[in-house]
Amino acid sequence: MVLNSKNNYFEQTLRRPKLLRLFDLSLKLSGFKINEAKAYYSKIKSLTKKDYVAYQNQKKIDILKFHLAHNPFYKSFGKHIDIDDWNSVPILTKNDLQQPLENRLSGGFTKKNVYINKTSGSSGHPFVFAKDKWCHALTWAEIMDRFSWYNIDFNKSKQARFYGIPLEKKGYYKERIKDVLSNRCRFSIFDLTDRTLNNALKKFEKIPFEYINGYTSAIVQFAKFLDQRNIVLKNICPSLSVCIVTAEMLFPDDKKLLETTFGVPIVNEYGASELGLLAFQNPEGDWPLNIETLYIEILDENNNPVSVGDQGRIIVTSLFNKAHPFIRYDLGDIGQISMNGNNYPILEKLSGRTNDIAILPSGKKAAGLTFYYITKSVIEDDGNVSEFIVEQNNPSTFTVLYCSKTILTEEKKRFISKEMEAYLEPGLTIEFKRVDKLQRTSSGKLKQFVSNL
Repeated sequence: MVLNSKNNYFEQTLRRPKLLRLFDLSLKLSGFKINEAKAYYSKIKSLTKKDYVAYQNQKKIDILKFHLAHNPFYKSFGKHIDIDDWNSVPILTKNDLQQPLENRLSGGFTKKNVYINKTSGSSGHPFVFAKDKWCHALTWAEIMDRFSWYNIDFNKSKQARFYGIPLEKKGYYKERIKDVLSNRCRFSIFDLTDRTLNNALKKFEKIPFEYINGYTSAIVQFAKFLDQRNIVLKNICPSLSVCIVTAEMLFPDDKKLLETTFGVPIVNEYGASELGLLAFQNPEGDWPLNIETLYIEILDENNNPVSVGDQGRIIVTSLFNKAHPFIRYDLGDIGQISMNGNNYPILEKLSGRTNDIAILPSGKKAAGLTFYYITKSVIEDDGNVSEFIVEQNNPSTFTVLYCSKTILTEEKKRFISKEMEAYLEPGLTIEFKRVDKLQRTSSGKLKQFVSNL
């Protein structure tokens, strides 16, 4: 799709001084009471630590009672719930929600008076979901508050956005209009060739971006492009102050690369389209949980709460979504929660997705990221390999798909295979396949481990 003249218009619009709070105005015009939501959110934040516990306990029971009374789907799903026993509330999975949206809406809500979106499908279970407009306004109040930690104002701060975009005409222009209202310039993540990345660099030379936001893997590719040319982005774009990555795992060495090549702090964001922000890294390096609009639990395989600091499945309850139930919802991720020095819950570690588990011939299970860590430490040390993913084809066979300047040597392949067996178990078959381009999801995310079992 060639839209150069249109793209120039969007860039010129980004350079104009903002006389209106266009982002807030766009939310209001869409029916989201953002001013009221910000005020309500501020009241929640003013609660004492002791009051937060009572607040969350009351809100989770309130939303549970609401859906049992007003949502036929959830009333049937939770027919054995004891309202006085939270552990009797069943775990809601993405598979449970894969049915027409009309079947899942609460009474009084229709497709015309709710916010509708769909999950990315990175978990393997995509579905359409809804949020009532008050809930969605609170989601934005939360996001705007967290970004303000880094002096980002969505109405004024210019964003360099590394996200996907629909290629069909209607969806494309809809997102471009949203980009203008949100004061952002969007870069393609479906084409990460040197030519495209060089064009992105030229925009940084012209537009005073204040922050970068987008998918980790695409931003890392841009950083590698800069690193190869010994360019520090902050020198090219002095207004740049922070980079916020989301949607995919950020590994320590990639974070170091981003810090070096961008010359600004790198911030981790953890969220889900159906829920909003779950955790956001603060300037001190912690990931405070969103305890204002969500109730987050860590459960083991038998749905029992784990001890603080132990790893388990991330289970989330949306405290305000009356249009659609997300109550004890299994997000599909694995992580652990601890308390910081102020006794505030933080996300200590995010370990990947529950479906990113490799089952080995012996019956042993291993997180898919294990392969990624092993392989990454070996094949990226010389800058030859730009991206790669690991696929499991059967219990004993794994394929490393990679993009590179030159093909991996047999010596390096043998070394990687030996390392994998050392970390996991002997007898594995490791295959290597060099490709021109790695397959991403329809939203542009890169799944680093894929099981084809």
